Amino acid sequence: MPDMSSHLTLVSLLSVIAFLFGAYQLLVVSGVLSISTMELRLTHLMLALTLLFARKPIAARLAGNRTAGTLNMVMIAAGIAASLWLLYRWKAIAFSGGMTVGTDYYAGIAIVALVFEAARRGVGLVLAGITLVFFSYPFVSPYLPGVLYSRGYGFERVVTFLTTDTQGIYGIPIGVAATYIITFTIFGALLSRMGAGDFFFEISFRLTRGMRAASAKSAVLFSALIGMVSGSAAGNVAVTGTLTIPLMIREGYKPHQAAAIEAVASTGGQIMPPVMGAAAFIMAEIVGVSYTEIMATGLLPALLFFATAFVVVHLRAVRSKIEPKTAASTDPRSTAKVLFDGGPFIIAFVLLIGLMLLGYSPFKASLWAMVAMIVATIVWKRRADFDLLRQIAGAITEGANGVVTISAACAAAGIIAGVLGMTGLGSKIAVLIDMGAGGSLFLALVLTMVVMVVSIILGMGLPTTAAYLILATVVAPALVKLGVPVLTAHFFVFYYGCISTITPPVALAAYVAGGIAGTDINKTGLTAAAYAAPSFLLPFAFSFGPGLLLHGSWIENLMAVVTGGLGVAAIAVAVVGTLHAVLSPFERGIAALAGMLLLFQDLTSAAVGATLLAGLWGFEKTRLSKSGA
Repeated sequence: MPDMSSHLTLVSLLSVIAFLFGAYQLLVVSGVLSISTMELRLTHLMLALTLLFARKPIAARLAGNRTAGTLNMVMIAAGIAASLWLLYRWKAIAFSGGMTVGTDYYAGIAIVALVFEAARRGVGLVLAGITLVFFSYPFVSPYLPGVLYSRGYGFERVVTFLTTDTQGIYGIPIGVAATYIITFTIFGALLSRMGAGDFFFEISFRLTRGMRAASAKSAVLFSALIGMVSGSAAGNVAVTGTLTIPLMIREGYKPHQAAAIEAVASTGGQIMPPVMGAAAFIMAEIVGVSYTEIMATGLLPALLFFATAFVVVHLRAVRSKIEPKTAASTDPRSTAKVLFDGGPFIIAFVLLIGLMLLGYSPFKASLWAMVAMIVATIVWKRRADFDLLRQIAGAITEGANGVVTISAACAAAGIIAGVLGMTGLGSKIAVLIDMGAGGSLFLALVLTMVVMVVSIILGMGLPTTAAYLILATVVAPALVKLGVPVLTAHFFVFYYGCISTITPPVALAAYVAGGIAGTDINKTGLTAAAYAAPSFLLPFAFSFGPGLLLHGSWIENLMAVVTGGLGVAAIAVAVVGTLHAVLSPFERGIAALAGMLLLFQDLTSAAVGATLLAGLWGFEKTRLSKSGA
């Protein structure tokens, strides 16, 4: 009984710390509490490390072990002491041009070691290993051949650079985690606790009722709506899959198909504005553009992604002979009443997008959206009670806890970025890719994709944020050198990082969905990758055709909308193997060729692709009518 009591006390204490952490961050981003950028990053990482070491055991088998608990307390104390020292010293170091003392070095060693351990516990051994490889480069570079040779640096120089300069651990990634990411995780948690998920599900269900594959289409729409505020594929599956997967199975989809559809739809949430994946916020800071421009860039690829999902589920239903069903809603309210009751969520969304379009920073816009949603909820319900306060406090606590592992990944990525900047390794890798591609942009893109695939395979589920940060600093510069616009190059890397969650052998979103469906997770992953096949070609297409990112003239953009939509639909036809009826392998090949020609933004290829698709459509329609089906 005493053990249970002490456990509950610890959980309560950690919840209080998480709440204070989240509240502190909101006070800073709101401007109520004014501190410098370095102070914010130092305190953010200190609190994130404290929560991570307190909540995550050294190893699963050591959970509850006294010795492990003591070691955790030592790590927490070391993290707080080192952070407070650097907080005390950072101004003196900055004003002296980087002059450090011995204690700065020892504090730096503690921070670097704790970041490695936080990356291992919070994300996985592979991220810690990749970070260690890059961290080791300055020490082994004098012994490496060719372009990888460097004069090298001493251990003290590397550690102090990484922990006292804003190009290392306390660089852009951790700065984004301390502003954009934590604010949006709290916003998402608040929406969830106030019932936005139920509202989105009801709207999705009513919009697709009576259609063929209604449950699957409502799953796609529901995931798109949740993804607009979630930005996490696996989290999106966990929220939406428990509702949508059983519905799809009841409608006639096989369990692995239902799970794959949910995984694909949820993955699109990371590229769906207004709240894209955490990596999108980091991209805005690295590239030096507004987040509004990132949203605009991601809009058409996101819509094409979900269009692919819609076409796939429809054709899958045609092939499986799943007929339209009109299921009655369990909610007796009229659609108008449902929309009215969801007013606080609609107001929050409109305000969020409107403020960002007016030039407000994303975290300020999300902060005001939260305030508006809370006020609207009070007005709608005509009361402000303890339950509302509990929802707000719970959302702040949940959001703070949710950012902890992301912060660990960002800190580890700061080590990688710091080493790349310090040694010039990033530009050397870009030279290697350029040499390997022989100056060919297409080959460079293929090499980049191969690097990413290898990273995904070796990464064993490396989160999108970590994958993007590594590849944005290592690979994107090579694409820029070959003439790809900076934002396009980063979006190429970002997009593949997002869809890695449905890319075997480690497809996190597919694994979560497979677990909910009670089916084989590997089969689910392979099916999900097949359903998303058109999306694997999109990054190549928008690297050559700016219209797919809405970066071209209005004619190019309009053409991209039309040909892009037809292209992904044609490839979906090839993947499922059905149009009006089951297609032969040759006909599927024609559909795939038509889709690829339509996707690549060239007038001639688009015309040929459209002709092939129209011919296939007409041929199948004629054959179907002759057979009397």
